[in-house]
Amino acid sequence: MRTILWIAVFAITLAFAGTAMAADGGKVFTQKCSACHGAKGEGTAMAPAFKGNAFLEGDEAAIKEVIVKGRAKAAKKYPKFPIDMLPQKLSDDEVTAVIAHIKSL
Repeated sequence: MRTILWIAVFAITLAFAGTAMAADGGKVFTQKCSACHGAKGEGTAMAPAFKGNAFLEGDEAAIKEVIVKGRAKAAKKYPKFPIDMLPQKLSDDEVTAVIAHIKSL
C-alpha cells in the first residue's frame, strides 16, 4: 500500500512539473516568437513590436486567436511586413503563458 502511495505521489509530481515547464511563457516566446518579433518584443523587419501595441491591451481571446490561427493575406493587420503570422501549435497553457509574457514586455 505504501508503494502505491509513493508511485501516485511521484506521478502527480511529474504531471505538475510537466505542466509548469510547458507553461513557461518566456521560453516559449524565445522558441516560437522572438525570431520575428525580436528577443524583447521590440519588433523586426518581419513583424511588429509589442510595446505600445494597442491590440495587446485588448481582449485576450482575440490575442489567443491570432496566436493559434495566425493572420494571412487580407486578415493581416500590418501588410507592410513581408511574412504572414503563422499559426502556432501550442497548448492552452502555453498560449496563456506567452500572452502574459508578451504583456510584461
